[in-house]
Amino acid sequence: MIFMIVYYYYRNPSSWREAKITRTKEEAVEILTGYLNDIKSGRKGFGEIARQFSDCSSASRDGDLGPFTRGQMQKPFEDAAFALKVGEMSGIVSTASGVHIILRTA
Repeated sequence: MIFMIVYYYYRNPSSWREAKITRTKEEAVEILTGYLNDIKSGRKGFGEIARQFSDCSSASRDGDLGPFTRGQMQKPFEDAAFALKVGEMSGIVSTASGVHIILRTA
């Protein structure tokens, strides 16, 4: 199964985009809410947002995490990802690493 993701770390102190991340969880949720609105309205595509704004190294692949199975991801992320049907996008999912938007692609 392949899933795509956009996320902002609020616990991890750095990412490929920022040397020091200082945003709060609430600020990250507000940012992701805006991205959800952009994707749902068609103003921007999921991959476009992932490429530009995701703090994950998967950003270079439009957010594509590649295939994974149960037990490989944090439980809240895994539960949300496997609950989606192909083509469905999650709302905001919170884990110990940050907040995420998940798109199931296969």
